[in-house]
Amino acid sequence: MDLIGNFIMGFGVALTPANLMFCFIGALIGTLIGVLPGIGPVATLAILLPVTFYLPPIGALIMLSGIYYGAQYGGSTTAILVNMPGESSSLVTCIDGYQMARQGRAGAALATAAVGSFFAGCVATVFLAVASPPLSKLALEFGAPEYFSLMVLGLIGAVVLATGALGKAIAMVLLGLLFGLIGTDTNSGLLRYTFGLPVLSDGVGFVPIAMGLLGITEIITNLEKTEGRAPIIAKIGSLWPTREEFQRAWPAVLRGTGLGSILGVLPGGGALLSSFASYALEKKISRTPERFGRGAIEGVAGPEAANNAGAQTSFIPLLTLGIPSNPTMAVMVGAMTIQGISPGPRVMITQPELFWGIIASMWIGNLMLVIINLPLIGIWVSLLKVPYRLLFPSILLICAIGVYSLNSQPFEVAMTAVFGLMGYVFYKLGCEVAPFALGFVLGPLMEENLRRALLLSRGDPLVFVQQPISLVLLIMAAILLLLVLLPAFKQTREQAFKEV
Repeated sequence: MDLIGNFIMGFGVALTPANLMFCFIGALIGTLIGVLPGIGPVATLAILLPVTFYLPPIGALIMLSGIYYGAQYGGSTTAILVNMPGESSSLVTCIDGYQMARQGRAGAALATAAVGSFFAGCVATVFLAVASPPLSKLALEFGAPEYFSLMVLGLIGAVVLATGALGKAIAMVLLGLLFGLIGTDTNSGLLRYTFGLPVLSDGVGFVPIAMGLLGITEIITNLEKTEGRAPIIAKIGSLWPTREEFQRAWPAVLRGTGLGSILGVLPGGGALLSSFASYALEKKISRTPERFGRGAIEGVAGPEAANNAGAQTSFIPLLTLGIPSNPTMAVMVGAMTIQGISPGPRVMITQPELFWGIIASMWIGNLMLVIINLPLIGIWVSLLKVPYRLLFPSILLICAIGVYSLNSQPFEVAMTAVFGLMGYVFYKLGCEVAPFALGFVLGPLMEENLRRALLLSRGDPLVFVQQPISLVLLIMAAILLLLVLLPAFKQTREQAFKEV
C-alpha cells in the first residue's frame, strides 16, 4: 500500500470511538502532568504501565503516546505564566516566556507555543510516516551482528548526550546492563545474580524499575523543592501576537521543527535535547542576542516547536528498529511487551493497523491539544494551588496498587520502593537515570544478539566487522567514543546546557 492508503487505514483505526476516547484521555492527562511541576511524562507512563495490561493494545499505545507529546504542550503553560516548568523540556521556555508574561504578552507567548507545537507535531508526524517504511525495510536486513552493533551505538550515543559527568553516565549504563542480566540464563538454564531468591528467577521486572527509578524518585525529589512555592500568576492578555512578533516567531518555528525532528531520532535525544539545542541555535544566529532572556519570542517559538517534533520523531527508532531512544521510549517498550508486541520492523508488516493507527492518532491528538490547552488555561493554572503534599500520597498508592496488580507479588512492591530509594541516591550523586533505563532494556537484547552472532560464526568475533552494516555502526560508535575522549569536546558538552 502507498503512503496515502496507509494513512487512510490509520485514520480508520484512530477515528473509532474507543480510540478517539483513548487519544483524548492521553492528551488530557499529558496536559495535566505537563502543567503540574514535578510529575513528568516518564514518571506518569511508568505509573500507568500496569493499567495498559487491561486495555486493548492499540488503545493503550495511543493513550501513552498522547501523554508523552501532550506533556510538551502543558509544560509551556506554567513555564510562561508562573516561571515553573511543568516538564523538563519546558525549562528553556521559562527564560523568555515568563519575561514576555511580565511585559503583558503572556497570551501571545501561549498562543505562539500552542500553534508552533501544533505545526511541529503535524510535520514530525509526516516525517515519521515517510521515514519509517524505508527504515523498517532496512531493518529487515539486520541479523544478530547488526542488531548488536546498533545497540552498542545506541548506548554510546545515550552516554554522549546525557547531562552531567561522562564517568557517571558510563557507570549508569553498565549498572543498567548488569541489572538486565539478573535471572535465568536462556542458554544454560542456570540462575545468575539472584542471591538465592526464587522470585528473581525471571529477572527484575521493568515495571518496578520504571515506577521506582522514574516515578517514586520524582515524588521524593519534588517533595524537597515544591513546598513553600506560591506561584505569582501573570495576566494572560491578548492571544494575538503582533506583526513583529509573528515575523520573528515563524522562522524560529520552522528551524525548531527541523532540528527537533532530527534530534528526536538520535539515541538519548527527544524533547529535552531538542528544546535546549533550539534555544542555543536561535540565540546564536540572532542579530540581537541581547534580547534573549528579556522576552524574545524566538526563545519560546523555537524550543516549543522543537520539543514537540523531537517527542514524536523519537518513536521512529522504536517502531522501525525496536530500539528505545530515550527513557520514555523504554517505558513504551515495556507497554508493548505487556501487550505481547515485539517492537521492531515486523510491527509494520504483521500489525499495520497498530503502526499506522498510532501515527494517525498523533495528528488527531495534536489537534485535540490545541483545543484543550488555550481555552482551559485558567483551570490548569488553578491546579498549581493544590499543595504537593496532598498529591504525592495518592500517587504512591496508585504505584503500589499498579505494581501489585500485575503479578500479585508483594516482593515487587518492595522492589519498587527500593528502586525509588536508589533513584533518590542517584539524584543526590548527580547521576542521570536515563542511561540506566536504556542499559536495562537493551542489556538482555544485546546479550541475546551477541551470543547468536557468535554461535552462527562458530565463535569468530570478526563477524561483527565482516558484515558491512555492522561495521559502519561500529565505526560510528568508535567515532563517538573518540569524541568523548577529546578534552575540547568534554568542555563543550559540559557547557552546552549551562549556556541556556
